[in-house]
Amino acid sequence: MLYLYNTLTRKKEEFKPINPPKVGLYCCGPTVYDYQHIGNMRTYIFEDILRRTLEYNDYKVKHIMNITDIGHLVSDADEGEDKMMKALKRESKGEMIHESSQRKSMVKLANKYTKAFQEDLKKLNIKSPNKYTKATKHIKEQIKLVQTLIDKGYTYETSDGIYFDTTKYPEYGKLALLDGQELQAGKRIDLGEKKDIHDFALWKFSQPNENRIMEWSAFGHKGFPGWHAECSAMSQKYLGKHFDIHCGGIDHIPVHHTNERAQNNCATGIEESVNLWMHGEFLVLDKDKMSKSAGTFITLQDAINKEINPLAYRYFCLMTHYGKALSFSWSALESAQNGLNNLYSEIENLGKKKGILNPEFKEKLLNSMNDDLNMPQVLALISEVLKSNLKNKDKLTTILEFDKILGLNLNKIKKQKLNIPTNIKDLAKKRLKVRAEKNWTESDRLRDEINKAGWIIEDTGDSYILKKK
Repeated sequence: MLYLYNTLTRKKEEFKPINPPKVGLYCCGPTVYDYQHIGNMRTYIFEDILRRTLEYNDYKVKHIMNITDIGHLVSDADEGEDKMMKALKRESKGEMIHESSQRKSMVKLANKYTKAFQEDLKKLNIKSPNKYTKATKHIKEQIKLVQTLIDKGYTYETSDGIYFDTTKYPEYGKLALLDGQELQAGKRIDLGEKKDIHDFALWKFSQPNENRIMEWSAFGHKGFPGWHAECSAMSQKYLGKHFDIHCGGIDHIPVHHTNERAQNNCATGIEESVNLWMHGEFLVLDKDKMSKSAGTFITLQDAINKEINPLAYRYFCLMTHYGKALSFSWSALESAQNGLNNLYSEIENLGKKKGILNPEFKEKLLNSMNDDLNMPQVLALISEVLKSNLKNKDKLTTILEFDKILGLNLNKIKKQKLNIPTNIKDLAKKRLKVRAEKNWTESDRLRDEINKAGWIIEDTGDSYILKKK
């Protein structure tokens, strides 16, 4: 049996799909106005582990991920500039863009960062969703959603848009586990024409002299959809009005997913149109979440520039449960890379012959992964396998079975030819000689000198192995 933590109920529950063996999985994708930082990527790694676990349990997963290329304002309180428009100004570096080419420039910008995001997923060995759904390609569906909510009496209109009336949905705050004024609506204090601080925009009207690039005619005005409308409209189109799992980062709980849940349930008339809400915890720097606005913006490319294997970041994330905050530092990531390299070396030493999957360890794998994706325990099991009395070929087969969930590409390890400096080779040869003479003091001194130069020396009987730190 598979148990997963449900944010809505705040407890682990046995997973029971609506229409087994099919599973509908919706994951909130990126707003493609910039590169994604590694805090974002931690969430996508967690979602990939979830998908792999579902598939390992023989479920047929339909995985949908949105691409937000319109409607996400810089404030969750339905005010400020659209993030895509702000990014276009940044990328143009103050240069005037002719009105006739603005729309093309916006599409080009979105495509640039969508491609960069997808390349990062590939580097992290994250499976692509069955379908990416762009907000700008689903305007009709979003208009239909808003009209449904209008017809059911959940909305009101102001001079700047159509808003969802949260007072008409008593369970609005259930997902965030907060009541009344405690709910987070963003930084806005002045309600303006809003009836309640928690009310949110379903459709925003374009304002005079706004010079909006992306807008559509609907509800008697030129305008554009609110950020939350896209996920409800697209998840329902591809997964149905009632589907199994909705994922995202914990920052989505108090606003985006709370608003989404309200839209979903009120539009469909289903008590809970999503059975299971799952959220990944933050990657933190000095106790604060990593974010673009705070200036704590580290990309996967930044790690690659420091000669860190992207899969070392995946390994780093697997070492902590997705539901716990993960503290980031470059030294911690480098330690993770060393740990992954050591694992690669141990697997290389097993040889290439495949054997038999050990049933006892497979059962342990299932118990760990099915206990709310306990990847730290799965990693610990690999150490158990390596230390066991199994034949090397059986160890290899069992570990590669584990990697169907871990996704570390342990079946693609290639020996890398190291360019070892001449002085390091000389020190290693000298150390081998003094060890043969049992001069342990000099042997230790030479080892320390090799370590200080950035290399690790491991003794193997009458020889040695050199590794880069």
